[in-house]
Amino acid sequence: MKLYLDEHIDSLDLQAGLAAVGEERRRYALRYRRERDQRLCVSAWLLLQRALRECYGLAQLPPIVRGVRGKPALEGFEHIYFNLSHCRLAAACVVDDHPVGVDVECIDRYDPLLLSRTMSTGEQRLIAAAPLPAEQFVRLWTMKESLLKLTGEGLRNDLASVLNHADNYVFTTSKHAGWLCTVCQAR
Repeated sequence: MKLYLDEHIDSLDLQAGLAAVGEERRRYALRYRRERDQRLCVSAWLLLQRALRECYGLAQLPPIVRGVRGKPALEGFEHIYFNLSHCRLAAACVVDDHPVGVDVECIDRYDPLLLSRTMSTGEQRLIAAAPLPAEQFVRLWTMKESLLKLTGEGLRNDLASVLNHADNYVFTTSKHAGWLCTVCQAR
């Protein structure tokens, strides 16, 4: 598993990045109204291009296809798995020879209503007892989202139960300046 991160979003040459990611990704990035969101989207795809070049020797990004649950995959390279994420402070890309998921989120205050809808009773207790409750909330949130991205499920209504049966997965969380990144892999 190889993780690529970019937190230097403001220094990205957006026009050069848009030219480098190809027509489909360019159109996708330009659907974002704010330039910062466009930069984050492009940065994630540039990280994927770099990862594929460095880890698999691929000079060009293969066409992206959608799997059964809509999870993106590389056409013709079914043995290469990837996942992308971004928050307002950073972009991330993870690649591996096995299914993998990644999520990055800013450490912000959280809404107590969101807590009750997305965290189990045990998780709520962990958050309440943590020295930094907002950080613990984001840690659990990124674990849930990275797992759902690995499986291709995406966000769902019963988020509180997502980690109940996560024993077959390994989560690696790293803390950065104002944000967390969690990678999920199958054991």
